[in-house]
Amino acid sequence: MGQKIAFVGLGVMGYPMAGHCKKAGYEVTVFNRTTEKANAWVKQYSGDMASTPKLAAQQANVVLLCVGNDDDLRSVMLGENGVLAGVNSGDIIVDHTTASAEVAREMAVLCAELGVGFLDAPVSGGQAGAENGQLTVMLGGQQTHYNSVEPVISCYAKFSQLLGDVGSGQLAKMMNQICIAGTVQGLAEAISFGENAGLDCHAVIDVISKGAAQSWQMENRFETMLAGKFDFGFAVDWMRKDLDIALNEAKRNGSTLPLTALIDQFYADVQKKGGGRWDTSSLLTRLKY
Repeated sequence: MGQKIAFVGLGVMGYPMAGHCKKAGYEVTVFNRTTEKANAWVKQYSGDMASTPKLAAQQANVVLLCVGNDDDLRSVMLGENGVLAGVNSGDIIVDHTTASAEVAREMAVLCAELGVGFLDAPVSGGQAGAENGQLTVMLGGQQTHYNSVEPVISCYAKFSQLLGDVGSGQLAKMMNQICIAGTVQGLAEAISFGENAGLDCHAVIDVISKGAAQSWQMENRFETMLAGKFDFGFAVDWMRKDLDIALNEAKRNGSTLPLTALIDQFYADVQKKGGGRWDTSSLLTRLKY
């Protein structure tokens, strides 16, 4: 295939994404700050493991990253043992972290100084999407860089699209999270309303999911919400991180996000209830428990 891959960050998303690359036939070297996770990946997929991001990058010409936030990205990219210390001119870095557009542009400038391509490429689809190779990827950067790595991305994505210059992928992910927050709150309110009204919510949702109210959240979360189970997806802690990024960007670009700001505070209420690791559908707990 020609391309050798380094994958930095083996969390609930990165671990299966790296696995899909290996199963597709690519040579893959992984790095994870928790060595036990990297060891488990190597044992499962028979890939290689590096002790630093620098050493992982030295083994590859495409570096994929999937870490937690802006600070995590800087920590694995910069410094004497960071990714940028190991890359060579002509390499391409694809950052799947959900982070700020600002840090994406910062990293792109540093990469350009080294002759390295950079794409910000946050994903949507959650853990299940990563495990099933069905993610959606939103990218910012240069078309030539995207064309070069699109076959790699297709290993774990059902759809990907370049949306503009560096930072565009992160801005698109902010739009994605804004939409999800409002949708989940609406679904939570509808379920609470229906139960208080004495309706059979299973039957009602079976009907309204066939019409204009249909959404991915309704199709995939209403059963677990009705069962009072909230361990099936993207965690509240991570959603608050993402909404904070979106709200800060809104201040910069002059947008008004009143609903998003309100739901962010609703998620803060869930955290106070001990639900930081519950999935985002746990907004219902504010209304029921």
